[in-house]
Amino acid sequence: MDKATDSTHKRSPHHSPRITKDTPVQYVKGVGPARARLLERLGMKTVEDMMFYFPWRYEDRRSLKKISDLKLGNHETVMCEVVSSGVITTPRKRMKIFELTVTDKTGYLRSKWFNQPYLERYFKKGHRVILSGIVKGNPYSMTGLEMENPDFELVGDDDTFIHTARIVPVYKATEGISPKQIRMLMFHAVNSYSSLLEDYMPPDILNRNSLKPLPWAVKEAHFPEECGDINSLNRGVSTAHSRLSFDEFFLLELGLALLKKREALEQGISFKVESRLVGAFLRSMPFELTGAQKRVIDEIMSDLQRPLPMNRLVHGDVGCGKTVVALVSMLIAVENGYQACLMAPTEILAEQHYINIHRMVEPLGIKIILLTASSKGNPSDDISGGTANIIIGTHALIQEQVRFNKLGLAIIDEQHRFGVVQRASLRRKGFNPDILIMTATPIPRTLALTLYGDLDISIIDELPSGRKPIITKVLFPSQKDRVYSLMKEELSKGRQLYVVYPLIEESEKLDLKSAIEGFEAFKKIFPERRIGLVHGRMPHDERESVMAQFKSGDIDMLVATTVIEVGIDVPNASMMLIVHAERFGLAQLHQLRGRIGRGGYDSYCLLMAYHPFSDEAKRRLKAMETTGDGFMIAEEDLAIRGPGDFFGTRQSGIPDLKIANIIRDVKVLEAARKEAFDLIEAESDMKNYPALRETLKKKWLGRLELIKS
Repeated sequence: MDKATDSTHKRSPHHSPRITKDTPVQYVKGVGPARARLLERLGMKTVEDMMFYFPWRYEDRRSLKKISDLKLGNHETVMCEVVSSGVITTPRKRMKIFELTVTDKTGYLRSKWFNQPYLERYFKKGHRVILSGIVKGNPYSMTGLEMENPDFELVGDDDTFIHTARIVPVYKATEGISPKQIRMLMFHAVNSYSSLLEDYMPPDILNRNSLKPLPWAVKEAHFPEECGDINSLNRGVSTAHSRLSFDEFFLLELGLALLKKREALEQGISFKVESRLVGAFLRSMPFELTGAQKRVIDEIMSDLQRPLPMNRLVHGDVGCGKTVVALVSMLIAVENGYQACLMAPTEILAEQHYINIHRMVEPLGIKIILLTASSKGNPSDDISGGTANIIIGTHALIQEQVRFNKLGLAIIDEQHRFGVVQRASLRRKGFNPDILIMTATPIPRTLALTLYGDLDISIIDELPSGRKPIITKVLFPSQKDRVYSLMKEELSKGRQLYVVYPLIEESEKLDLKSAIEGFEAFKKIFPERRIGLVHGRMPHDERESVMAQFKSGDIDMLVATTVIEVGIDVPNASMMLIVHAERFGLAQLHQLRGRIGRGGYDSYCLLMAYHPFSDEAKRRLKAMETTGDGFMIAEEDLAIRGPGDFFGTRQSGIPDLKIANIIRDVKVLEAARKEAFDLIEAESDMKNYPALRETLKKKWLGRLELIKS
């Protein structure tokens, strides 16, 4: 490259014809190679990345105050005239402090900047300046009021204010570059290059949803001119933010709609659903299926019959009977000559499913095996050879070396968020097997529309008959005597109870009661009772032996960690004490509580909480006391944890949401979802929307091969 050509990068990018949205940030005015490395830490590699690196909050610095009206502790903005300036050096630490005294004729204000002596050359007596910062008191100063390190701007005849006298964006920064420096870079970049952004959204969608153009929305979200309401900006619901949120949801839902459409066009397995095995299994059950279970089984059977791959999510409250529904589906696959697998998130849950399902299907002559990282022998041979009909396992099931003989149905116990990418890898284990996902607790509606937006959804919204509401109480260590009294009362009625701890042994860092320590203590408190202990580090056989004794009534009290969350069903257990309940998540507390109340007796869940604990913990405990409805618990859990934590999009394989919030923007989500699914239904190849196609590819890049070029 010759020097003349190369010099285009050295000229101001504003005048350079070579700048595109894909240009590296180092060529943006004021950036350069060193700052480019710092911006890359914040996720900004290109000009387009800068356009979409939005402020995390805004400050209203439009209101210029008189010095006489300033209030201590407030963030205030003043316009005034320089009276004096100079650098002083502290005698001990030899720190250089630049001091500025200003006036607006109603009073005087002193400002200080530490270790920035170079500022002296910016300020001359008589200059007009705008200062913005926290007002502090200084009894030793002539003025009585001062600001430390305020933002400042000199007032000229043609100044465009960036840091003061406007609504000011505040950006998250990193070591080596301040929010103010980022704001300056952004101001030049956004003004110069936001017009490079192509509006890929079809015009009819913009019109139907009253959405502003994308370049305008990006510019306004950075430096608001027309969006003047500081509250709507900080809540992320301004006109500009609404457009940006809509786009994020739309591109997410468009990918999910395309995925669903593509799967609907693929060849699947058409199963015969009249099943001798299912009939024999249901006749052996000691209880009648609920109406909701029957309805969901019908929905699944309808999917199984169709020659298309099933993609269904089944969710419902704790104890609603999802395992039975899953097992009916597996038996249909087996009777049709196919294998079925069930994947659980942990070894302990996989073991629990194996024990429960093995017990149910053993009389039917079906071979069921367990495959986990610690499985003994070589179960892989039984899987590839086809002698195993039902395979229960963990992530080990999707390892490359595991080969299925004829996989027809894959069931995922979705305790964690098992995303679209992992679902695709499980599907490759067979010839487009049907996929059924079960969740341990209900899913908030907004998550069902996003994280699981490509699935058909079934809800088991009915608990087995005879279930009584569980009485839940929050108690504190000062009430231990009352707790022991309640426990004795239940035990005297011949009932059994659980005591649950968060950790299995004493921790040096956290002063939490451990299950092992608790086990020893309860043996002393209840010497006449048979007490068992289970935790995650016990050998599998020993743990199962203790659980079997508890189930048969040979143990009165089971001291445990959360290994009892799923899979153990003891109708005679009527009380649960959860120690350090403030340490558990809300969904987990509700899941644990679901272990009791299965026998028609009055049941009690006692939550022992230790101070101090956070406001979030208080909300979790309050929710547990207030409701036993898993659907309400799920919504509250999402509200407490926020979408970021709950969503886990990086795990799930779907694009991140930077502006949109699934709780706050639920109406925007619904509108975007409808538009996306309608568009794919009408034109799944998007040939008439090339810009939208390219944007979608970029958003889902590396996550899923949604669009074939």
